[in-house]
Parts: sequence; C-alpha cells; structure tokens
Amino acid sequence: MKRRDFLKSTAAVIGGAGFLGTLHPATLTAQDAPKRGGTLIWGHSETTQNLDIHQTGTASTLRVLQNVHAPIVTVDQNLKVIPNLAEKYEQSDDGLTYTFRLRPGVKFHNGKTMTSADVKYSFERCKNPATGAVNFEVFNNVAAIETPDDLTVVVKMSKVNAPFLSRLAENGAGAIMPEGSGEAQANTPIGAGPFKFVRREFGHEVELQRFDDYWDGPAYLERVIAREVTEPTVRLTGLRTGELHMINDIPADRIEEIKSNSKLQVRTWFPLNWDFVNFNHEFEPFKDKRVRLAFDLLIDKEQLLQGALWGQGKLTATPSYPTSTSRNAALSNRPQDIQKAKALLAEAGYGPGKLKVVFKTTTNYPYHIEAAQIMVEWFREAGVQMTIEQLTWSDWLSQVWTNKDFQVSMMNFFTLWEPDFLYYSEWHSTGAFNYRKIKDPVLDELLEKARVTTDPAARDDIYKQVQQRIFDEVHDVILWFRNGSIGAQPSVGGIDTIVHPNGSNLNFHKVWLRA
Repeated sequence: MKRRDFLKSTAAVIGGAGFLGTLHPATLTAQDAPKRGGTLIWGHSETTQNLDIHQTGTASTLRVLQNVHAPIVTVDQNLKVIPNLAEKYEQSDDGLTYTFRLRPGVKFHNGKTMTSADVKYSFERCKNPATGAVNFEVFNNVAAIETPDDLTVVVKMSKVNAPFLSRLAENGAGAIMPEGSGEAQANTPIGAGPFKFVRREFGHEVELQRFDDYWDGPAYLERVIAREVTEPTVRLTGLRTGELHMINDIPADRIEEIKSNSKLQVRTWFPLNWDFVNFNHEFEPFKDKRVRLAFDLLIDKEQLLQGALWGQGKLTATPSYPTSTSRNAALSNRPQDIQKAKALLAEAGYGPGKLKVVFKTTTNYPYHIEAAQIMVEWFREAGVQMTIEQLTWSDWLSQVWTNKDFQVSMMNFFTLWEPDFLYYSEWHSTGAFNYRKIKDPVLDELLEKARVTTDPAARDDIYKQVQQRIFDEVHDVILWFRNGSIGAQPSVGGIDTIVHPNGSNLNFHKVWLRA
C-alpha cells in the first residue's frame, strides 16, 4: 500500500478513536477457561534501565516493575483511587491526616510478611533526598509517619497536599518494599506484586517468575520474559514468526495490515503517550521567548504527525488527558508560519545562518528520528542550521535527562494522567522531570497553590491556567497524543486485561497461554 493511500485509509479511524480503544480478535474465544503454566515471551519495545522503582523515571522500566511491585492504593478503570495493599483508608476532614489499614498476610517475594514498618520505610525512603527518588515531592508536606500497630499507618501532613492519594496510586510513589531492601532494589527488585524478579541481561531481556503467595491470587503464567526489541520491524517479524507471543508498539505503518491478519490479535487504545519538542532554557537563544515561539511556528504539526507517526495519533496543544476535567480545551496547536518565524528570529538577533543548534534524539523512539529529519527542512527554510545527533536510550538518559547537556530534543511521556504528577514534575522549577531547566515563578506559584486547593473545580481552574502559561511562554512545543497498540498470538488469553487504566503500564496477572 502506498503511504498516501495508507494515510487516507486510517484518517477516519484515528478521528474516532476512544480512550479505551478496541480489541481486534483473530481467533479469540472469550469462553476459554484460563490455563495455568507456560512462559510468555513479550517483545518489549524499549530497554529497561535502573530497576529501583523509586529512582527510575522511564515508562519502559515501569512496565516491568509494575508486575514486581504493588502499591498501597491504585486506580480503577475510571482513574478513581481505590485500595490495594491497604484494604481501606481514611482522610481527615481537615486534609492533614491519612490513615491506612493494611491487608493482613501480604507476602513479599523474600518471604517476609508486610507490616506497617515496611510502609513507613518505603515512604521515608522515597521522601529522603539521598534516595534520588523521582517522586520525592509527593512527600514534601509529610510531617510524620506513625505505626500504632502492625497493620495501621498514619501519615500526618504539615499542610494540605490535595493530590496525595492519587500520587500514591501512580508510578512508584506508593510502591511498598521490604524494610531495609533499598540497596538491592536497583539490581534485584523485591516487591509484593504478582511476579518476582529472576534476572536481567541488560539491553536484552528481563525474566519474571510467578509469585504463588501474591495476595490477590497467583498469576496463570509461570514466567514472563520481557525481550527488549527496540527495532519495530524486528519486533513485528518476531510476532509473525511465533518467536514472540506478544509485542507492544506495533509499527505505525503496519497497524492496519496486522488488524486484518486473522492469525493475530490486536489491542489498540488512545492515548498511549504524548510527545513534545524540548528547549534547554539555559542555552542562550532559548532564554528568549521569541526564539522559542519561532521554533514552534516552524513546525507543521499535522504534516509531522502524518509523516513521522503515520497518523497514529491526534494533535494536542496540552498534555492533559483528553478526559481530564482539568484539561484546557481552549488551546490549539499554532499553525506553521515560516515568514513570521523568520521575522521573530531576526528581531531576536538571529538572521539567516546566525543560529546553529544540535537536535539530540534517541533511537529508542524511531519515529522521533523521523520527526527530527522532517523538521530539519523547515528550520533550514528559516535560516536555522540544525544537525541531528542520534543517541542510544542510555546515552539520551545520561546526556539529556541527567546531565541536561542538550540544546533541542524530543521526548514522550506516559501515564501522567494525574495533573499534579504531570505539571509539578515537568514544569515546576524543582520538578523531578524538569530536565529543560525551566524556571518560571508564575508556574511555581500556580502549581504550589494547586496542591493546597481542595475544591476540585477550583483546582481544575488552576491547572487550566498552568496549561495556558506553558503555551503562552512556549516553554515546550506540545505536539500530539500517540495511539497505543499490542499484537499477540492467538494462544495468548486475557489480552484485554493487560493495559493499565493509565494507558501505559502493562500487567500480566490475568494473562494465560492456551497452549
């Protein structure tokens, strides 16, 4: 199929995409009784990094660790906070005290029974700056953690932190690990989840084994092997030949083809993640808002979506979840205007040939490479000399994320449905994910105000102001939401249970193999 014909054929599908997406069965028989045993080989689209769930900031690693750890609270399909390792919880009327009643008899993978001491240890470890936890700010307002008995934890706040419970439900802050196990977590994670860690061959695969003492009942699968296959075509070939039972991230240009294949299952949903172009705010040209705005105006977002992502997504000017009540729906992407961009660059002192930038992107996301290659031509039209530096995932994390050594980059974020997690982590001057060195006192004030605002409608309004500020100041260029996809062999049962409500994490607790 020619590319232009493919794009025409998929346009209607993308336009009508829903949050939960659809399951396209090949030989599914919903009446099949789950079977116990077997090893599922998962073609993981990304490489895992640090295995310490407190320290890791990559969705690729969290997809594995969500099967190893269990949080104190979680969310249902509507992203409402519900009990998990805590069988119930209460919040005081003044919002300053949280009491968790733990499930009795919960076992860790090392055989230890979970108590309130483990919860206190986990929370205090995440709060401790020496840990380097990405979710440290969740516990900023925690004044004391009390353990009146083995099954009761009382968290006392110095001031209100409205999103505290929802932050515990998402990506590691609420994960409970055995007391004293912190030093081992980076290489040998120990949790209370449905699978226990066996081994990791860095850059190749991770092996998990069923934990028979899991509090919510043992998994069906005996083992899961996450085989890291970052090259999309190789990943798809592995699925089609039967080498892999399942893959995530079906190549965007092959999704319609795979959907029509009666020998495979396909699960699609919207959205998986959102993508944006990043500026290093301490790189001299990008200290000037006019330059950032010019770069925004140089990008034809729709053409970029079609060219790099084959239309498998939808444009957005804000990263807030499509269904979020805090989403600023009034924002829309700026249209391309190369002449206006050239004028702004000239006004800022960067006439034709005066501005040279390096665009660092990672081979972990091949479509980012394609997007950068498309953008080079537009920037050239405006007299900007841009070169592309392709980095491995590890090198991108080291150079861009950790050392903040870059000028322009592109990244995507997953699972940030909770607005405090999304905006405080990304855009607050002290946020754990603020690798762009953004320092905006107006944003800081708004984000801190949101944390102590308990009225949901008022809090939503603050986040809408935050989105407007990010857009007006062009702190980053938000591009699109990307669709999610899973392909699987007919032998894989329970495929519709894999995707977490946040759209990113994958859980294999209820998955089985028919043969």
